[in-house]
Amino acid sequence: MANKTAAPNVLTDQEASGDYPVHPLLAERRSPRAFARKTVAPEILGSLLEAARWAPSCANEQPWSFIVTVKDDKPEFERLLGCLIEFNLDWARHAPVLILSVARMIFQSTGKPNRHAFHDVGQAIASLTVQATASGLAVHQMAGFDVEKARREFSIPQDHEPVVVAAIGYPGSPADLPDKLRQKELAPRQRKALADFVFERSFGQPAAWTRKV
Repeated sequence: MANKTAAPNVLTDQEASGDYPVHPLLAERRSPRAFARKTVAPEILGSLLEAARWAPSCANEQPWSFIVTVKDDKPEFERLLGCLIEFNLDWARHAPVLILSVARMIFQSTGKPNRHAFHDVGQAIASLTVQATASGLAVHQMAGFDVEKARREFSIPQDHEPVVVAAIGYPGSPADLPDKLRQKELAPRQRKALADFVFERSFGQPAAWTRKV
């Protein structure tokens, strides 16, 4: 149940606590910037990509691709790391795995534009993230990267779009982060109230059951 002493859209600890119960894998999921100095075994990394493989997609087109780099392969890791904006570069360099997700923007079956491609790649990443949480890992997705540089670096075709870079690894200690990032790491988790985005009858009209007391 929600903490009645807090604002309805502010979670006051690091585990999600809302008006309705959710699975612990979802409640425990976080996007940390502190990663432990521990490699991710290939078989565990494989299970994350296997989870992404079985995500749903429009017409079963599976428009996702993933470019995987690991810190142990320094040249390849640094190619992807070099695509990040400076703010993300400062902390993501410590993650043992960086993955670039890519969306194929046309249907293979018809050659027509696929307006659902980003949505489907998001579903694949969500499945990967749940599997990562179940494996004791954390995933931090980043929009802050140079899309065109990533396209050039990894020879991504023009009918495909880089989507996000995800840092993956075992959670580390916030104490290892600079002060500004440590504050972000330890800050209360915040989410909109259900009534702010769950509607009925028309857009913007909150569903009656979202106003749970």
